[in-house]
Amino acid sequence: MRNERIKIPRIILIMLLLCCLANEAFPASRKAARNSYDIIIAGAGTGGISAAIQAARMGASVLVVEPSTWIGGQATAAGVSTMDDMSRQKSGLYRELISRLQNYYDYRGKSMGTCYWTPNSVAFEPHIGQEALVNLINEARRKGTIDFLMNSEITNVNKNKNTITGVTVRTFEGSDKRYACKILIDATEYGDMIPLSKIPYRAGNSVSPFLNPDAMVQEITWVAVLHKYMPSVPDHLKPREPLPGYELAKRNYESYVSADGFNFRNTYPVQTPVNFMTHNAYRGLPDSMNPYSYDADKDNREYITKTTVNWGNDYPGTYAWNGKRGLPVGYLEDRNLRKQIEREALIKTLHFIYYVQNELGEEWSVADDEYKNRILPEAARDLPAEWQEIVKRMPVIPYVRESRRIVGEHTLTSHELLQNSLSYRDGQTSHEFSDAIAIGGYILDLHGANTDSDMEWDLDERSNSSIINRPRGPFQVPMNILIPKDTDGFIAAEKNLSMSRLAQGALRLQPITMMTGQAAGALAAVAVREKKEPREVHPLKVQWELLNSGVNLSLCNYTDVPETHSLNKAIQISNLYGLIAPKEYPHSVSFNLGVYDDPVWEMAIIKGEDKGEFGVNELVTTLNVREILTKAQRALKMKKRPVPSGLDKDKLMARGELARVVCEAFPTLKNIPRKKGAKLPFKIEANRNSDYVTTLAALGVLNVYSIEENFYYGRPVTKGEAVDIIVRACILAAEEI
Repeated sequence: MRNERIKIPRIILIMLLLCCLANEAFPASRKAARNSYDIIIAGAGTGGISAAIQAARMGASVLVVEPSTWIGGQATAAGVSTMDDMSRQKSGLYRELISRLQNYYDYRGKSMGTCYWTPNSVAFEPHIGQEALVNLINEARRKGTIDFLMNSEITNVNKNKNTITGVTVRTFEGSDKRYACKILIDATEYGDMIPLSKIPYRAGNSVSPFLNPDAMVQEITWVAVLHKYMPSVPDHLKPREPLPGYELAKRNYESYVSADGFNFRNTYPVQTPVNFMTHNAYRGLPDSMNPYSYDADKDNREYITKTTVNWGNDYPGTYAWNGKRGLPVGYLEDRNLRKQIEREALIKTLHFIYYVQNELGEEWSVADDEYKNRILPEAARDLPAEWQEIVKRMPVIPYVRESRRIVGEHTLTSHELLQNSLSYRDGQTSHEFSDAIAIGGYILDLHGANTDSDMEWDLDERSNSSIINRPRGPFQVPMNILIPKDTDGFIAAEKNLSMSRLAQGALRLQPITMMTGQAAGALAAVAVREKKEPREVHPLKVQWELLNSGVNLSLCNYTDVPETHSLNKAIQISNLYGLIAPKEYPHSVSFNLGVYDDPVWEMAIIKGEDKGEFGVNELVTTLNVREILTKAQRALKMKKRPVPSGLDKDKLMARGELARVVCEAFPTLKNIPRKKGAKLPFKIEANRNSDYVTTLAALGVLNVYSIEENFYYGRPVTKGEAVDIIVRACILAAEEI
C-alpha cells in the first residue's frame, strides 16, 4: 500500500478531541445543555466548585466555565493539597470534603497527617481530592443543574447598563457562544472577570483605572507531586540533560535542601538548608500506591514516599524581578507576560526535579498516578520531549497567590481581621461581623511584595502590619466584601474579594476559599430565588441557608449548645446580631495561628476556656423578649414600631403571649402564604392567641415545639426557645422588607 497523507475531516478531529477530554481528569464534565442559566461561574477552583455545589443544592441552574482540564483549583489542579488550615475548626463543604477523604484513607489504614512536620495536619493526593469533589458535584445535580465547559474561557461579559446579563465563552474547539445568566460569579485564579465586567478593582497597591506599573503582587509556584520509586526511577521519568538556567537554580536549591542538611526540630524559624527527608515532611502526602502508612511525626518522616514541591521554588523567589521580590501587576494584566512568567515558574520546578535526582542522588520523580495530562499546559510548549514526559504528570495550573480584588461595598483590612479574631479572647467580648458568611484562620502571609512600598497606605497597611495585625484566632468573613460597589448581577469568590493585600494573604488559602465560595453560591441562589440583586439580599437569608448546610458562622461556642444542639443555628444568629447576652462568654487566651501544635491553645481547650455558657434552658421574662425583638428589628433595619403590649413588666413570658408579640413585631408575617399541603406540627386549641399561634406554626416559626402533641399556651418560654422563634420570624420577615 502506498504511503498517503490521510485527510481527516474537522468534525472527526473534534470528536477525537472530545474523546481525549472525556479521559481527562474530570470525567463528570459535559457540554452546556442550555443557553441560559441562573448562575454562571467563571473558574472551577476551590471557590467556584463550592459555589456551584451550594447553588445547585438550593435548586439553581449553574454553568461552570474552566480554562483547564481539572477542577479543584489550588487544592487539586495546582497540587497544593496540603491544607493550610489553622482555624482549628472545619464546617460546611470543606468539612464534607475532608470527611470523605478521611473515610477513603481510614479504609486503607492511612493517615492524612503527613505534612508540616506534624500528624495534626491534613493532606491528600490531588487525584483523590478531585474524585471526592466529582462525587459531591454529582450528588448536587439531583437538586439542581451543574453543567461544565472545561478547557474553555469567558472572553466577554455582557451588561445592560450596570447589570450583568450574560457572557461569551470561547470553547475548547475554538467557537464562541453566548450564555445568559442572572448572576456571574468570578472564581478565577486571577480575577479575570473583574476588568471584563468593567468593575473597579485593586491590583497590588493601586486601584484601576490608575494602576501603578511598578506595583507588585505575590510570587507564584508551579508545584510538582513527587514519588519515591523503588528500586529506581523509571527511565522515562529521569531526564538526561538539565534545562537552560540550571546552574542558577542549583545554587538556589542548595540554600534550601542539601544531602547533609538539618533536621527540623520543631522550632521556628526553620534552620536551612534542610535534608531531603525534612523537605518531604513539610509538604508530605498520603500515598495510595504504598501498602504501608506513615505520618509527619519525627519518627516516621523517613518513610514518606509522596510529597509536593512547594518550598524554594517560588517564582521569581531569590531570582527577584528587577531587583525586587514578587511579580509586577503586569502578570495579572498582560496575558503574554503571564505566559512568560508561568513558563519560567514551571522550568524552575523542573530544575528541582533534576537537582533531586542528580545532586542529591535520590530516586524520586513525578508521581505516575496523579496527573496524566493529554493536553499539556501552554507553559510546557517547545520543551524537550523527555521533559514533556515529566510535565504530563505535573499540576495543570500554577499556584497563584494573589489576584485582582474588587472594590466592594466594604474593603476588609488586616486590622479588622485582628479585631475580629480577638472576639472572646484575652478578656474581650464580641467583635463579630454581623454579616459573617464564613470562618477561616491563617496568618497574614505574603510571598514577596511585602515591603512598605508594596503596601496599601490608603488602607493604613504597612510591612509591619503583617506582625502587628496578625490574627489571634479564627476570624470571620463579612458578606459585603463579596459584592462590588456599583455593579449588579456580579459576586466575587476565590481570592477576588474586596480586601487589602494583607487580608488577602490570610483569605487566599484552600479552606477559606471553599467557605467563601460556598457563601457566594448561597448568596447567588437566594438572589435568584427572590428575584433580587445580591446587594438587596439581607445577610440573614444567606446565613440561614449556610447554617442549614452545616456552616459555622459565630466565633462564640457554648458548653450547653454544642454544634449538634437543635437550637445551635438560631443561637449563632443571636451571637452575630447581639440579640441577647449569654450567661457567660468564653474567655480563651490568644494563640499562635502559625503553629499547628500550639500548647497554649491545647491547654485552653483542656480547661474549657474556649467555650462559654448560653443558658439555653433558663426562663426568659417579658423584658428579655422586648430586648430580643428590639435588636432583631434593628438588624432588619425596620422602621421603628410601637413596642407590642405586655412587654413593659418584668414577668415570665408564656408561649401564647410570645406568639402574639412576635406577630405584632413583624406584621408582614401574616401576608406570607401558607405552603400548599403544609401540616401544623401540633394541635392548637381555641385561645385568645390561637390565631397568632396558627400563623407562626404554619410558617415553621414554632418548630421548636414540633415534638409536642399540643401547643401549651401558658407554659413559660426558655431563652433558647425565644431566640429560635424570633430568629425564624426575622428570616421570614427579611424577605418581605
